[in-house]
Amino acid sequence: MSDRVLYGYWRSSAAYRVRIALALKSLAYDGKAIDIRTGAQNGVGFKLLNPQGLVPYLIDGEAGLNQSLAIIEYLDEVYPEPRLLPDEPLARARVRAAALAIACDIHPINNLRVLKYLKEPLGHAQEEIDAWAQHWIETGFAALEEIAEGSKGPYLFGDSVTLADICLVPQMYNARRVRADLTHFPRLVVIDKALNALPEVRAARPEAQPDADV
Repeated sequence: MSDRVLYGYWRSSAAYRVRIALALKSLAYDGKAIDIRTGAQNGVGFKLLNPQGLVPYLIDGEAGLNQSLAIIEYLDEVYPEPRLLPDEPLARARVRAAALAIACDIHPINNLRVLKYLKEPLGHAQEEIDAWAQHWIETGFAALEEIAEGSKGPYLFGDSVTLADICLVPQMYNARRVRADLTHFPRLVVIDKALNALPEVRAARPEAQPDADV
């Protein structure tokens, strides 16, 4: 048994990010599945750990942390190799900004609880919900494509995988799930392909998780 435990859901984008970070840093952990489709995240036991009732939640020894980007930055500070954020302040800020563009501007309005609310109680048809998701993903990707075009390496910010790349992979996965049009984002597609060629990233894929229901 590991003293590191990750509570997550196989298809959660936020949990996916943390799995990638843990794999890149070769940090072993025990996975605990929380089925957010059935509302397991609202159970008393999990709410005692994380009052917000969201996944992921990481226990690392005596530390308990929620919110994927906070978890990944904690991991980067406590287990600094390989670095996921640059040391230089300006470069660090730019990586953070790209990560936040995904984690704060694209993902939250397309995650499961928002889409379920559009369906019930607001009564939108699935076709309308898919169009909503496609619109906001494609809008957000337009700005990220410009960032990607400026990269001189295989990843969003050069030759090293960063926090921004870790956020990009799950969002590209989601984009394909909702059939977003990726033809306008060729550089993002190339970067995503390079990232998914890494064994650590492949190991973190939703379909590779023990609780995957595919």
